[in-house]
Amino acid sequence: MTRRVKLLVASSNAKKLRELTAQLLHVDVTLVTPSDVGGLPEVVEDQSTFRGNAAKKAVSAARASGLWSLADDSGLEVEALNGAPGVLSARFGGAHGDDTANNALLLEKLRGLPFSQRNARFVCALALARPDGSLALEIEGTAHGRILDAPRGTHDFGYDPLFLFIEKGYAETDRVFAEMEPHEKARVSHRGRALREFAERLPGVLARSSAG
Repeated sequence: MTRRVKLLVASSNAKKLRELTAQLLHVDVTLVTPSDVGGLPEVVEDQSTFRGNAAKKAVSAARASGLWSLADDSGLEVEALNGAPGVLSARFGGAHGDDTANNALLLEKLRGLPFSQRNARFVCALALARPDGSLALEIEGTAHGRILDAPRGTHDFGYDPLFLFIEKGYAETDRVFAEMEPHEKARVSHRGRALREFAERLPGVLARSSAG
C-alpha cells in the first residue's frame, strides 16, 4: 500500500469495540471509532442472519463516513432452542444489552434439560464495506460448546459465564469463556477466529482496490 488506510470499526458497544480493536492492532491500518467521525446513523438490525445485520451496518457506516468500514454481528445459537436466541441475542430478555436478563431467560428456557442436550455455538459475522458502500468482504467465525445450568467465571460479557467451550484439541477446552483471560478467549472465540481471518485477508482486499 502506498498510504495507510483508515478503517472505521462501526460499533457503539464499548466492550465489543475494545475486543475488536485489540485484535486489529497489528493490522497495517489506522483504526477509527464512531466517535472519531462524529457518530454514525442508527441502524435497525432487522435482518434474519448475523451476516445480514453485519453487512447492513458496514454499508451504512461506509456511506456515512466515506471510509472503509468494518461491522460485526454476533450472538449465541442453542440447538435445543432451534437456534435461539440467534440474532436476538443482545435483546433476548427484553432491553438491549441487559446481560443479566438475557442469561436468566436462557437458563429458564433450558431448565431441566440434561447437559448433553445443551449444545450451542457462538457466531460472529464480519462485513467490510468500501468507502462507496459496496461490500468487499464477509467472514464468519464460530465456537462450539454447551450451556451450563449456572454461571461461572468473572469476565461477565454477554453469555460468556454460561458457555462451556468443548472443542477438542485446545488447551482452553472444558473451560467457560468467562473463566478465560482475554488473550486466551481470543485464541478460540468466534470473534477471535473471524478477526484473524479478516486480518489475513484484508491486505489483499486493499491491494486489489488500490490496483483497480
